[in-house]
Amino acid sequence: MTDPTFRSDMTVRLVKHSAADVDVADAARVSTQGDDILEAFERDPQRDKGLINFLMRDRHGSPFEHATMTFFVSAPIFVAREFFRHRAGWSYNEESGRYSELKPIFYVPSDGRPLRQVGKPGAYEFTLGTYKQWMAVSGDLKRISTEAYSTYKRLLDLDVAREVARMVLPVNIYTSFYATCNSRSLMHFLGLRTKRENARVPSFPQLEIQMVADQMEAHFASLMPETAAAFDKNGRVSP
Repeated sequence: MTDPTFRSDMTVRLVKHSAADVDVADAARVSTQGDDILEAFERDPQRDKGLINFLMRDRHGSPFEHATMTFFVSAPIFVAREFFRHRAGWSYNEESGRYSELKPIFYVPSDGRPLRQVGKPGAYEFTLGTYKQWMAVSGDLKRISTEAYSTYKRLLDLDVAREVARMVLPVNIYTSFYATCNSRSLMHFLGLRTKRENARVPSFPQLEIQMVADQMEAHFASLMPETAAAFDKNGRVSP
């Protein structure tokens, strides 16, 4: 059996896109210019910037739906399950444990990951925890993951169906999926799955899904800098 691999990171790759700030501006202008928008005209980046900020500020959301991105994500199953709660404006295809043998790659938090939840529900924070707690989390996750995958392989060797054998695997095993969204649905995701001081609506995401969201936001900001800036300036609320 291949020895398990333990990771503390997430993979997010931009596969393809049709996403630019001009897509938003032009989609908005068609409401006042009609088919004139198809004619060549001299672009004014400052006017586009102002229009995008106006749309974001006053929450005119539909123009942002015309910019699309497809990501490849590799993350633990417990992260994917949180991710798939986002349905509006998202499409997914995930690696199947019914049709392929899952690889022995497991998530173990880095030593800087907060471990202790302090406070009552709705008013708590996370703290680092002790070295003893870290050793327990790291050691137990590695032990359980190794034992579970060994059992998984033994069941497969006994010709048990993959869809049954996979039941023994823990949720920290990595899965991979394609996720396609538009910029409006991505901003809604980012508003909920990142924690920023300037957010108008506070969010308390689990660290691991924020690790995915941060990488997606970096791609978003590279493709659509004015839209990303307006999103951040206006309280990180999707229009």
